[in-house]
Amino acid sequence: MTNKVALITGGAKGIGRAIALDLAAQQWSVAICYRTSNAAADETSAAIRARGGQALAVQCDVSDPKAAGDVVSQVESRWGRIDALINGAGPYHRVNLFDETPAGWREMFEGNLHPIFYLGQAVAPGMKARKQGRIINFSMANADQMVAQPEVTGHYIAKAGVLILTRTLAKLLAPYGITVNAISPGFIDSGSAPPDELAGVVKRIPAGYIGSVGDTVAAVRYLLSEEARYVNGANLHLSGGWGI
Repeated sequence: MTNKVALITGGAKGIGRAIALDLAAQQWSVAICYRTSNAAADETSAAIRARGGQALAVQCDVSDPKAAGDVVSQVESRWGRIDALINGAGPYHRVNLFDETPAGWREMFEGNLHPIFYLGQAVAPGMKARKQGRIINFSMANADQMVAQPEVTGHYIAKAGVLILTRTLAKLLAPYGITVNAISPGFIDSGSAPPDELAGVVKRIPAGYIGSVGDTVAAVRYLLSEEARYVNGANLHLSGGWGI
């Protein structure tokens, strides 16, 4: 049994939902932050409660600094604290760099990088006061390598920034018993990609298979565990060797 509290961005569906349900099964209180998926948020909240956790669904745009601060305040008002912040939300699109629009370029940074800064600032005071906390930021496989990515340039640069911000937060918050780590998934089968597309992807993965949502959940579970208390500023590659 636990009485810990987690805030998960992008927690209404997909991998974020799977993480939320896993924590609920461990009796965590889970706040999910979402932008537009009202029905999915309601369904996930019900599933959290069915698994023994408490749920709070907050519709917000955490790329806005005030909204990010407000959601943290709302969770802390509800349960008194936040033990874990999991930054899982982030837009993605494929477009050649020379076809990218200013709006699309801004979206990559405002959706993938800025929320980690805003939410990190917002949760830090409470975590520092309690001398404990875990922050997990999602980047992407290969974001730590200086290679050209013509079709996903904005996303790639933003996710590289996530790694730099992760390490900076880790250094600043370590004296307060707080760890900050990144997970960099490669190809994960979340059920949305066509089978023929997945078949082509497998050929690029040294392990010979595509990762599952369960692999991602297990990585989060580890970084939140007591066994990972000395892991800080790390980038956990979850890619089956893709990009080596």
